[in-house]
Amino acid sequence: MIAPIALFVYNRPFHTRRTIEALEKAEQAAESELVVFSDGAKDAEAIAKVNEVRAILREPWAFKTITIVEREKNWGLAANIIDGVTKVVNAYGRAIVLEDDLEISPYGLRYFNDGLDRYEQEARVMEISGYMYPVKNVEKLPETFFFRVANSWGWATWKRAWADFNADIYALTADFSKQDIKRFSIDHSENFWKQINAFKAGKINSWAIRWYLSIFNQGGLVLYPRHSMIQNIGTDGSGTHSDNDSMYRVMLAEEAVTYFPDKIEEHRVAYESIKHFYRHRKGNILQRAVRFGLKLWRNKRK
Repeated sequence: MIAPIALFVYNRPFHTRRTIEALEKAEQAAESELVVFSDGAKDAEAIAKVNEVRAILREPWAFKTITIVEREKNWGLAANIIDGVTKVVNAYGRAIVLEDDLEISPYGLRYFNDGLDRYEQEARVMEISGYMYPVKNVEKLPETFFFRVANSWGWATWKRAWADFNADIYALTADFSKQDIKRFSIDHSENFWKQINAFKAGKINSWAIRWYLSIFNQGGLVLYPRHSMIQNIGTDGSGTHSDNDSMYRVMLAEEAVTYFPDKIEEHRVAYESIKHFYRHRKGNILQRAVRFGLKLWRNKRK
C-alpha cells in the first residue's frame, strides 16, 4: 500500500514550492495521494502569503490525487497537525507527514512506505523517522535502526500507533520519576524536559513533545535511517517555530534503503552517537555566545 502524504503549509511560498518540487521528484510520488492542510492567516499581514501558498498548491503537480483543506481561521501548527494526522490515518490507516519546510530525498517515500509495510504489525514500532541527525562516524551505524525519540521533521505512522497520542501533557507526565526524566532526556543530553516545562508554562504549544511523550509512555520505538531522507530547509529564521541554525544540516540519502532490522530493540551505538550529538551540537562557550548574539541581532531586525 502506498501511504497518503499529509502536508501542512502556512505562509512560506518559497519553502512550500521547494518542498513540493522535491516531493514530486521522489520515487512513488505519482502513486501517492497528497492531502494538504493549509492553515488560515493569523492576521492581515499574513493573508497575501497564505493566498500565494494556496495558489502554488493549485498548480498541476504530478501526484495521484491532490486534496486541499483550507482552514478558514488560523488553527496554529499544533492543532492543524493533530487534526490533520487524525483525519488521514483514520481514513487510510497510515500516513506520511511533512511540513512546508522539509525537502525529501528521491528515495524518501520508498523508505517510508517500505518501513510502514515492514512494521505494520509490530506494536512497539510507533513511528518511521525520515530525518537523521548529522552524527559523527555515521558509517558505523546500520542502514536503519531503532531509537526512542520521536522526530517531527518528516515522519510516518499508523492509525494503531497514533491512537496512543495524548494531548494532555499533565496526564502524560503524572507518573514521571527522576529516572524517567533522565531516560526521556537521553541522560540529560537534550532539553526535552525543558520543553515540557515550557509547554506547561504556556511558552510553547508543541504537538511534537506530546507525541514523543506518548510514544515513550508506551515503551515505543522509532525507526531511523543512517542517511537522512529529510533536509530541514526552514532553519533560516523564516518559520514561526525555527531559528536560523545550520547545526542540523545534513546530506540527503543518495540511495534507497534495503535493510530493516528484525529485532525490535534500541540500537546502543546509535543511542550513544545521537547523545553525543545532542551534547556537543552547540559547540563551545564562545560558539554558543556568538550564536546567541546573532539570534538577538536577527530578532531586532524583524
